[in-house]
Amino acid sequence: GEVVALLGDNGAGKSTLVKIISGGLEQSSGRVLFEGEERKFASPAEAKAAGIETVYQDLSLCTNVDVVANFFMGREIVKRWFGIPILQEAEMEAAVARTMANAGTRIPSLRTNVEHLSGGQRQAIELNRFVHWGGKLVLLDEPFAALGVEQTRRGLEMIKRIAAQGIGVVIITHIMAQAFQVADRIVVIRHGVVAGNVKRTATSPDEVVRMITGEALQGQAQQA
Repeated sequence: GEVVALLGDNGAGKSTLVKIISGGLEQSSGRVLFEGEERKFASPAEAKAAGIETVYQDLSLCTNVDVVANFFMGREIVKRWFGIPILQEAEMEAAVARTMANAGTRIPSLRTNVEHLSGGQRQAIELNRFVHWGGKLVLLDEPFAALGVEQTRRGLEMIKRIAAQGIGVVIITHIMAQAFQVADRIVVIRHGVVAGNVKRTATSPDEVVRMITGEALQGQAQQA
C-alpha cells in the first residue's frame, strides 16, 4: 500500500530499474526481493503472473476494440453450449462497470472503442484492469507526461485509491509536485546509485533537487 516516487535526472537509471523489476532486463548485480523471496523474472509475462504490472506512457491497449474487450483480453468469460463457445458479454460488461464504479472512473459507454477515449480514460482502464486481476505491485513510468491538468489530477487520485487497497505503487515522474502530492516515500537515483531514500513528510522539494543534482548525497550511496 505504499506509494514510492522514483526521481532522478535523465539517464540516472530510473527506467532501467523498472525494467529489471518487471522482468524486461536482467540486473548486473544485486537482488530482487518480492514478497520476502528472492525472485528472478525471466520475462515481463513472468513478472505479470506474479502480480507485477508496468504501465508506460503509451499504454498497452488495443484502440480498435471497446473497453470491455480490452479489460478481458485473453481472459474472456466463455460458456459452452453444445460444445460451442459463447462469449458472456453481459457478465463481462457488468464486471467492468463494477470495477470502474468502485474506482470512481466515468466513461460514457463501455462499448466505446478505446481510440475515441481521452488519455486519462485510457490510463484508468489499464490501472483498473490491473487491480481487477489481482495485481500486487504497479510500476508507472511517466504515466502523466501526455495528460492535461484535470486528467493528471484524476490519475493521481486513482493512485491513492489503488494504494488504499494494499497495492504497492512505484511512480517515475519528472514533476516534483506530483511526487509530493501522491508519494509516501521518495527515492532519488543519480548515476545508477541511490542518492536519497526519504519519507515525503521528512523532506522538501528543494532538498530533493539537491539530491538529484548531487549537492546533497544522503549518507553512503547504496548500489541501486
